[in-house]
Amino acid sequence: MSLKFFDKLFQNFIDLLNDKDDYNVIIEIENKEKLFTAHSNILKYRSPYFRKELENIQPNENNVKTIIKSNVSSQIFDVILKYIYGGIVNLENVETRFIFDLMLAANEFELKELTNKLEILLIDTKASWLKTYFSLIYRTIFNENNFKNLENYCNDIIAKHPNIIFDSSDFTSLPVSALVSLLKRDDLQMEEVKIWDYVIKWGIAQNSTLPTDLEEWSKDNFLTLKTTLQPCLPLIRIVNLENVETRFIFDLMLAANEFELKELTNKLEILLIDTKASWLKTYFSLIYRTIFNENNFKNLENYCNDIIAKHPNIIFDSSDFTSLPVSALVSLLKRDDLQMEEVKIWDYVIKWGIAQNSTLPTDLEEWSKDNFLTLKTTLQPCLPLIRYFHISNIEIFDKIRPYQKLLDKQLWLDINQHLIAPDRPVISTILPVRSILLQELPLRTEEPFSTIISEGHAAEISAWIDRKTTTYSTTNIPYKFELILRGTRDGFAPQTFWNICHGHAKTVVVIKVKGTNEILGGYNPLAWDIFYIDGKWMKTIDSFIFSLKNGNIQNSVLSRVQNSHFAIRNASKDRQNKVGPRFGEFFLYSDKSDFTLDQNRYYVLSDHYEKQIRTSSYFSIVNYEVFKIVRKS
Repeated sequence: MSLKFFDKLFQNFIDLLNDKDDYNVIIEIENKEKLFTAHSNILKYRSPYFRKELENIQPNENNVKTIIKSNVSSQIFDVILKYIYGGIVNLENVETRFIFDLMLAANEFELKELTNKLEILLIDTKASWLKTYFSLIYRTIFNENNFKNLENYCNDIIAKHPNIIFDSSDFTSLPVSALVSLLKRDDLQMEEVKIWDYVIKWGIAQNSTLPTDLEEWSKDNFLTLKTTLQPCLPLIRIVNLENVETRFIFDLMLAANEFELKELTNKLEILLIDTKASWLKTYFSLIYRTIFNENNFKNLENYCNDIIAKHPNIIFDSSDFTSLPVSALVSLLKRDDLQMEEVKIWDYVIKWGIAQNSTLPTDLEEWSKDNFLTLKTTLQPCLPLIRYFHISNIEIFDKIRPYQKLLDKQLWLDINQHLIAPDRPVISTILPVRSILLQELPLRTEEPFSTIISEGHAAEISAWIDRKTTTYSTTNIPYKFELILRGTRDGFAPQTFWNICHGHAKTVVVIKVKGTNEILGGYNPLAWDIFYIDGKWMKTIDSFIFSLKNGNIQNSVLSRVQNSHFAIRNASKDRQNKVGPRFGEFFLYSDKSDFTLDQNRYYVLSDHYEKQIRTSSYFSIVNYEVFKIVRKS
């Protein structure tokens, strides 16, 4: 059996601390205003900190070593020293801030037992104080990085209420260890896209020299940010892209490419191609130029080029064709399946080259030798890709001959020889003729003209257009309903509506509401117009909105325009990515570039149209169609 007499032992050690005759260590506190005496053997065996300090200090002539500590108060150090000697800490009637500062000091002196006890004490008994000074505490414990209990305690709170830290004014001063600890949490209650935004914000704040405009960033700027965010980037849950806009995925792909995250870049490319085809087609021109400016998106390059090869007018007839990067133009000219006459390809190449050199004379007759040399230099990557030997004689004379100075002499001689004696061999390389895709006509099928409305509905709408009091029979409908747009076929992005329906007049929009039998819609006798910068109400007395009988909805409702000044609205350019067709206060709307993912709007109290067509304001859709109404001959 063992007999333990700790109380007497502790008291003897406290007495030794108070005995000023036998000390061999002096600790100077608060700039020498307070001196403590101690014994080196006790300090060394109780604290790794003091062991290291004492080993590096030379004693004076009296064999006394002096330690200077200016960053700790005398009250705190008095408690620390009594703990070292007697193992007792008296915290009666002290403020919570004193306990917190004592914990920091205990950590500095590498007194792990005391540090841990004070952590638990704060968590168990001082929760209110911790929440009051949360931001201060959080930064302090992560700067030290030795307070695992408090770290877990704080992170449990932040995981549930992330705005406490992420929306704080000093968020960007957060230590990287703290940010990493939060990113590791599986239960952080924040959308992944917002987490990404905050991580980027934090990283930029650590590098004050980065340009404020992202367009001005160099490769070195991205490398700087990548280096700063190296511990954070692998912790972003990229796979969690639910409920984020497609544009965010595209921008994320560009950022991943800048940070040279090849695996992520590739995954996002494939995701866009496999699941976001409608969005890619809507913003085709933007996407095409962007990916070729970077030149690292081979999957998207091939995807886009496959489309352009079949439908070259998408790019070649676009208003900004001449801003195409040369790498994009070259990639198209290499295609054997580019569905365009070779002479037209030549015309476009010349047009593109001239646009890159604004100083060239507009009249070709005025061109000097240097002018031709300038254009030849610009077109150097493109000229060898033209299939000259598959252009007709007349076209060679009319189109190629005026620019013959762009061609090497041997090539021009060979072209002329080939025109006269096509069977003779030439020195120049003859590229193969571009293949013409055979257009196989599909089998004729009697597909319904609509997936939403019936012939009976079309007869009813036709009667409303003609202001008839009785409905037309289905065999006597005076109009053809020509499908312009179908959501399930063309996509649900608001911009798609404007791109496809621009310029079309006399259109009917029909909408299938999610979760009900409702079919809603409207008739616009005027033309939808994409070019209104500020948006514009269009005046008409002939528009109407409606709800059609369907399923358990027994009667159709017709509501003609009542306030003709607010009949139809064309969305402004900056709103066409959110707002679709609008009839008074009845319209399709999406913040997420997809009408099916948002709550669309119908203001039941509006007086723009004469009757209510439904009783509640918000609705979701599963599909919509737009028809052009054409009178039968």
